[in-house]
Amino acid sequence: MPVIPGPDDVLAAAERLAPHVVTTPLLESPLLDARVGGRLLLKAEMLQRTGAFKWRGAMNRLLQLSDDERRRGVVAFSSGNHGQAVAAAARRVGTSAVVVMPADAPRMKVDRTRAHGAEVVLYDRLRDDREAIGRRLAAERGLVLVPPYDDPMIAAGQGTLALEVARQASGLGARLDAFLVPCSGGGLAAGCALALERESPGTEVYTVEPAGFDDMARSLAEGRRVENRAGGRSICDALLAAAPGEMTFEVNRPRLAGGLVVSDEQVLDAMAAAFDALKVVVEPGGAVALAAALSGALDCRGKTVAVVLSGGNVDPETFARALSRSPA
Repeated sequence: MPVIPGPDDVLAAAERLAPHVVTTPLLESPLLDARVGGRLLLKAEMLQRTGAFKWRGAMNRLLQLSDDERRRGVVAFSSGNHGQAVAAAARRVGTSAVVVMPADAPRMKVDRTRAHGAEVVLYDRLRDDREAIGRRLAAERGLVLVPPYDDPMIAAGQGTLALEVARQASGLGARLDAFLVPCSGGGLAAGCALALERESPGTEVYTVEPAGFDDMARSLAEGRRVENRAGGRSICDALLAAAPGEMTFEVNRPRLAGGLVVSDEQVLDAMAAAFDALKVVVEPGGAVALAAALSGALDCRGKTVAVVLSGGNVDPETFARALSRSPA
């Protein structure tokens, strides 16, 4: 049975992370509110260090390394954002990092990970097992494995995002009816669900995934962990986990209201809408929650809905593709 974090772990992470994280803004747009018929409060996590929420979990984990672990160094596997965060956090705490990344990851994510000082090991996403590569490197080199989501310290760190949202919304006099969060392995959703369980217990939390990678939605519906079908494709490179994490699903199953699914076309529309209405850059995986609100996957009429814009590390070609579309 995996170690399951609780709300107190998120509160402890918030205190630990206070000197290290950016309290990102909660944005509003009358244009977007008019489109959905409700009130959207958008958490601009692309303004976090390394450009994504992943910094929170990585930093929370690495701040708790022992002196011996810090001397040995860490290894992570990541599609990009977790890798960048681990690399930057490793430099901040004075250790080394190896990051296992897919060869087809956006070039800017690979380059940024290297720029933060990490050694990057590339693998074939369709043929290789990144977790096995990470475990092998950990065993061969004596490195500490820092997984992207299925770790209680990672999830607790990610949950500090929802603590901020709840408190920012309260400061605006808003009561959150729903909370939309992008989902891959489920670490962000788990941490946010734990935070909201204490800070805003009446808020319904929904995961949002790209079509073809809706393993969390299907797992929640079936009450057991199920995997994605092989061979799927999506522009949401940050959200392509094969299945929910064991620990994250144990946290999410009793706490989430459900899982929503959006298409790549809806994601591109959301990226364009975010730039048009808010003047912010959101990567595909970071835009799925907004896509769920704008497409009607969640009916936002008459509701106040928090929407996590989880990252902004998008390659220029994909962003140009989004901007070539006229916002609906």
